[in-house]
Amino acid sequence: MAQQVTIVSRDQWGAVPPKKVTALKGLAKRVIIHHTALPSCKDLEECNKRLASIQRGHMTDKKFDDIGYNFLVGADGTVFEGRGWGVVGAHAYGNNDDSLGIAFMGNFNNDTPSKEAISSVKQLLKCGVAQGHLQPEYGLFGHRDLGQTECPGTNLYAALSQLNEK
Repeated sequence: MAQQVTIVSRDQWGAVPPKKVTALKGLAKRVIIHHTALPSCKDLEECNKRLASIQRGHMTDKKFDDIGYNFLVGADGTVFEGRGWGVVGAHAYGNNDDSLGIAFMGNFNNDTPSKEAISSVKQLLKCGVAQGHLQPEYGLFGHRDLGQTECPGTNLYAALSQLNEK
């Protein structure tokens, strides 16, 4: 049986339509982990507002076509659809054409990722493989591995190995 994870859809969190959608040319080969570097959100209502704010910032200030990430995850483990599966993101300059960007909502220079968030991302990755969106032998990176940034924060970067545990 394929792994399942519940994902809050774009419609459910109030996303505006993207300006443009570019499909990945095949399965994602890499997963790049980020943090939003904003305060974490505590419940669905607060997270929905935070997501709308992130999307506005990405589209208005950064001139992206949409929210930059493919998925975002809250501290309670709720997974939110950003650009979704099979779509080129705008999360790691020069590294978006073959990757999936997943952002943990919070600032992980200060906070430690929750067990619930880690578990949900592991489940999401298993789903991605099972559903044919992610290569089984994908590479897992922190954003800082691919560019000059502190992202995904010291504490989340230290926890990346937990995401590879089967």
